Amino acid sequence: MGVVTFDKTGEKVNLGAISESPPGGLSREEAARELETLGEELFDLQDLLWGARTHSVLVVLQGRDTAGKDGAIKHVVGLLNPRGVHVTSFGVPTEEEREHDFLWRIHRHTPRKGEFSIFNRSHYEDVLVVRVHDLVPREVWGERFGHIRDFEELLCEHGTIVLKFFLHISKDEQKKRLLEREEDPRTAWKLNPGDWKEREKWGEYTEAYEDAISRTATKRAPWTIVPADSKWYRNLVIARELAQTLRPYKKVWQDKLDEVGKQRKAELDAYRARKP
Repeated sequence: MGVVTFDKTGEKVNLGAISESPPGGLSREEAARELETLGEELFDLQDLLWGARTHSVLVVLQGRDTAGKDGAIKHVVGLLNPRGVHVTSFGVPTEEEREHDFLWRIHRHTPRKGEFSIFNRSHYEDVLVVRVHDLVPREVWGERFGHIRDFEELLCEHGTIVLKFFLHISKDEQKKRLLEREEDPRTAWKLNPGDWKEREKWGEYTEAYEDAISRTATKRAPWTIVPADSKWYRNLVIARELAQTLRPYKKVWQDKLDEVGKQRKAELDAYRARKP
C-alpha cells in the first residue's frame, strides 16, 4: 500500500494496515532528484501565493516522538522562501492558554493570506495527550472533534488551504532513533525519559490517532498518512502532497497578479502623463 489519504469523516482508520516504509522501486537518489524539482516548483507556487494574497496555507504535522516533524520542517519547509513562512511548535499549554478555550492559542498562529503556517504538533494534542493521560473527562475531549472540524472549515471558508500529515513511524524504528540519540553527543540534548514513558502507551496512542484522523478528516482538510521510517521518503511524500494540492491554484494566483499588474501599469502611465 502506498500513501493513504483520508478525506471523509467517519471513515475507518487502521494504522496497523498501513506501511511505515517506502514502496519498492524508488531509490534514495531518485527521490533526492525529485525533491529538488519539487522544491523549485513549490518556491514558484509560494511566490504566486505571496503576491496574489487570495489564500494562505496551513500545514499540520503530527506524529509520535522521533517521527520526524523537525526533520520535515528542515528539509521540506526549507525549500520555501522564509519570508512568508511561520513555524509554531505547540507544547504544554501555559497558564494563560489554559484559561481560554483549547483553540485560542491555535487560532492566533493561523496564516495570513499570502503566507504559510507550519504547526509542529497542534490542536490535535487536545484529543490525543489529554485522552491518553486522562487529563480531561471523556465528554470534554469527545466534543472537541466537532469543534476542530468547524474550526478547520472556518479557515477553509476564509481562503486557508489546510493539509494535515500524520508521520507514521514503526515501533522498532522509534526505538532505534531513541537509542541513536543516546549514542550521539550532538543529539544528547533531546534525551527525555518521557519519550520512553510515552512509548509504553503505544497502543493507546494508536487508538487515539485512528479516532482523531477518522473524526476530523474532511474533503477540504484531509489527513495524509506519511510512511516515516525512511526520512528521505517522508520528505518526498510531504513535498509531493504540497505541490499536488497547490498546483490547481496556480492559474488563480497568476490571473490575480496579471490583473494587479495591469492596474499598476495604468497608475504608472497616469502618473507620467501628469508630469510636465
